Amino acid sequence: MDGQLDRRAELSEFLRTRRARLKPEDVGLESYGRQRRVPGLRREELAQLAGVSVAYYTRLEQGNGQNVSAEVLDAIARALRLTDAEQAHLTHLARPKQQRRRASAGRSQQRPVRVALLQLLESIDTVPAYVTGRRSEILAWNRMAAALFGDWGKLPAAERNWARLVFLNPDYRELFVDWDQKAYDMVSFLRMDAGRHPDDPRLSALVGELSVKSEEFRRLWATHDVKEKSYGVKRMRHPLVGDLTLSFETFRLVDDDEQAFVTYHAEPGSPSADALRLLASWGTDAAASLPT
Repeated sequence: MDGQLDRRAELSEFLRTRRARLKPEDVGLESYGRQRRVPGLRREELAQLAGVSVAYYTRLEQGNGQNVSAEVLDAIARALRLTDAEQAHLTHLARPKQQRRRASAGRSQQRPVRVALLQLLESIDTVPAYVTGRRSEILAWNRMAAALFGDWGKLPAAERNWARLVFLNPDYRELFVDWDQKAYDMVSFLRMDAGRHPDDPRLSALVGELSVKSEEFRRLWATHDVKEKSYGVKRMRHPLVGDLTLSFETFRLVDDDEQAFVTYHAEPGSPSADALRLLASWGTDAAASLPT
């Protein structure tokens, strides 16, 4: 990578892959079976659904979104059946906030985690919790997060990164029972980040490194799928306490939407809750026993 992602190429490939996944019958159009030579919708079909000219849509899919209006983007998003995250990603790529956020978009350094938030992390002694930033970087964590995921404090700061851990650390393949889903989610989060900050050299370098070192990452990155981290359930197989089923919640900070506070918890009275209590009782001994 040359220090930044090509926003025009990103826009082009994103629209092309979204169009390719739709079948004519998905949007109420006539299908002509074997006569179709391209996967998904044709450009002219998509333009018709969005109410724009074929030439206009073609320019947009070629990466020229400088003068596109919000109304046209909304129409194209509806025609492509985009999710909320995908529509936001399309807007980031087609209409970057160049003037208002030029400085922040190119900023490569994370803002420090607020002291009060660090104190909150420390006060939560029964629930694994951590703070992440741009590029999936792990910025801060509590004792329970170390007991569950390993002692990130032993790693160099540059390696405290969820994407690097998921794709380059084999121990995390063992930790996450549904590793394939975790990997897909991780790439989708990074792709969303890339749409917001295509000129971030550290993000570009991370994508380049993972593309070289991981075939799975390259395959998933090529799908151009995007996703916002919110909430869900993860199944884990911990080397000390065995299988756990934990719910996670993600809270974006109002004063810095690049940072997120993430917690994991178990259903009360469940075996997973007992396992978390056991990890809490072991504390730093549990973290020290995990590979990093």
